[in-house]
Amino acid sequence: MADNARAKRLADLIREVVAQKLQRGIKDPRLGTHVTITDTRVTGDLREATVFYTVYGDDEDRAAAAAGLESAKGVLRSAVGQAAGVKFTPTLSFVADALPDNARAIEDLLDKARMSDEKVREVSAGAEFAGDADPYKKPEDDTDETDGDARA
Repeated sequence: MADNARAKRLADLIREVVAQKLQRGIKDPRLGTHVTITDTRVTGDLREATVFYTVYGDDEDRAAAAAGLESAKGVLRSAVGQAAGVKFTPTLSFVADALPDNARAIEDLLDKARMSDEKVREVSAGAEFAGDADPYKKPEDDTDETDGDARA
């Protein structure tokens, strides 16, 4: 349990240090203000860290940001080592976060469902029931049948 807490604290520190260094310390034009660090995960032995990031832009911007992060990996790892003060600075690997793409796909699907629902509403606006408005049978008034029941 203590190792998980330590890994979580180190992951949070790495996320903050990398984000600050990208914002202020790295002068690579490929890593402009359109790169955002979304999450960081550290293995239980604190040897490897995976940094998830998103890039605002098209596929060309994403490819350029990935190349920029790879080239700045050593500088970023040094900054993490200075800030963390651990015996072994974890190796950094950068992974493009798929969350924005997944969210966009879900939003597109929801838009299609809304349009489909609207079409159904338009078609059914003037429609009438095929049978009675209430298709369920209701019991008839049973007062006559109970009066005629003769048990003697």
